[in-house]
Amino acid sequence: MSETVADLIIGGLASSGVKRIFGLPGDSLNPLMDALRRDRRIEFIQVRHEEGAALAASFQSKYTGELSVCMGTSGPGSIHLLNGLYDAKMESMPVLALTGQIETDLLGTDYFQEVDMMHLYSDVSVYQQRITNPESAHAILRRAIFEARTHTGVAHLDLPVDVLRMPARIPANLGMTEPPERDERPSLSAVQEMIDGSQKPVIMYGRGCTGLSRQLSDLSERIGAPLIYALNGKGIIPDSDPRVMGGLGLLGTKASVDALKNADLVILIGTSFPYVQFMPEHVRFIQVDRNPLNIGKRVSPDAYCVCSAEYFLKSIAVKEKRDKYYLQLSDSKKKWVAQMQDDEKAGPGKLRPEAVAASLAVNLPPGTIVLGDTGNVTVWVARNMRMETEHRFLFSSWLGTMGAGIPGSVGVSFASGMPVLAVVGDGSFAMTMMELITAKKYDRPVKIAVFNNSKLGMIKFEEEVMGYPEFGVDLLNPDFQKIAQSMGIQGFSVENAKDLDATVKSFLNCDGPAVLNAFVDPDEKPMPPKLTFEQAKGYVTSILREKLGSI
Repeated sequence: MSETVADLIIGGLASSGVKRIFGLPGDSLNPLMDALRRDRRIEFIQVRHEEGAALAASFQSKYTGELSVCMGTSGPGSIHLLNGLYDAKMESMPVLALTGQIETDLLGTDYFQEVDMMHLYSDVSVYQQRITNPESAHAILRRAIFEARTHTGVAHLDLPVDVLRMPARIPANLGMTEPPERDERPSLSAVQEMIDGSQKPVIMYGRGCTGLSRQLSDLSERIGAPLIYALNGKGIIPDSDPRVMGGLGLLGTKASVDALKNADLVILIGTSFPYVQFMPEHVRFIQVDRNPLNIGKRVSPDAYCVCSAEYFLKSIAVKEKRDKYYLQLSDSKKKWVAQMQDDEKAGPGKLRPEAVAASLAVNLPPGTIVLGDTGNVTVWVARNMRMETEHRFLFSSWLGTMGAGIPGSVGVSFASGMPVLAVVGDGSFAMTMMELITAKKYDRPVKIAVFNNSKLGMIKFEEEVMGYPEFGVDLLNPDFQKIAQSMGIQGFSVENAKDLDATVKSFLNCDGPAVLNAFVDPDEKPMPPKLTFEQAKGYVTSILREKLGSI
């Protein structure tokens, strides 16, 4: 059999380091599937819905920082990829989407499953092209890989099935597919001067500081700065570290609010935290980000460095401060943690979601990677899973899509080889629970903890604080434990506080994939720190007004 365009694509992806492709077969992808069958360097991961394929790819890239690939067939299959691809776009993750297409001689005839993918994908992609000529296929594939990696975004190739079958000349190599190295070594003298002149500096960090816990800790200790993390920074330094105050905003802590209240300098490292309402108005800012487009996006910095967090943290030479500002906040942090511990106590009555999150944190096996889905569970993960050691936490932090947890955990499990815990709401679970079949088929050691309150809890809270009666948020849920068991997956349920720790331990320590169905109080509110319910109504309304316009 002569080599085809499909062989060129699979061979080129393999030679550029791609290890797996998430997707579903389809008629327009048959040549590509056959190329995958014959070239075993890339593993094909069969999902049960294309959205799951794109979310698995996006979260795999969040964990590795490397290129991931997903694919969908012509028409509906490729349309389904888009939600997961927007998750990748909004977090600047390198993902290549391969979309099957009908034959080129049928394009423009309103044929069965004909969808203009080039138009549909124009917003989500940093680069896209339809391959129509075998002679240019290798150059287009190389460009797509290069663009996705260089711009850290979504690249898209539309692949008509007749072109995939055409003979192609397979080059010895694709050429350059890695982004060029950048010279990111700016002078830090002005920034050093600002830090040396501050009395109460605060460091806020995000995903850009992943893997730099020691360097962050060293700078914090040297200048006495309390540490506040954006959502994507959670887990980089353990919450138990005395310098770590916690998060900020609705997901944040009272200690972080107090730290910023009296700060005279805020150093933003590797984050473009969106909720500037929580930033103090009369304070100086330093911003460190390797992407120049992020500089000044949220706040107007008094000084900035376009460089990696690693270069900044390893190169900054500041004077050691005698007075450590973070020590002045120790009482504030202790009081906040004590308040959280009171909320987490497993008392009588309905099971509190805070108690479930705390139990998961205490019993989590070492090295487990945690995925927080979207909704009230994001609050419980961010606040109540306070870790004593470093852990990776991953979220759909910018798209905020429900249902990311299960497929995301599958992708991260393949990439890491480590145990993965996804903490999801019942609404999210029902959206993508078919990917439990994927976890079972490939025996991925993922654990799915479902916070089951038979409500869309975050929407319920938002309705209430905006003055509306609760409406449209009730959920009719199946038995999630039995659903898991019907797939050959271990299932656990817990309703009573007295059974919580024992059930969580059994769930987290069993072999293979498992589901925990935790029935939690639907009326527990994810209150912002230091706000009464009436104050929270005003706060959330102001946030929603900014998001939605006048209401």
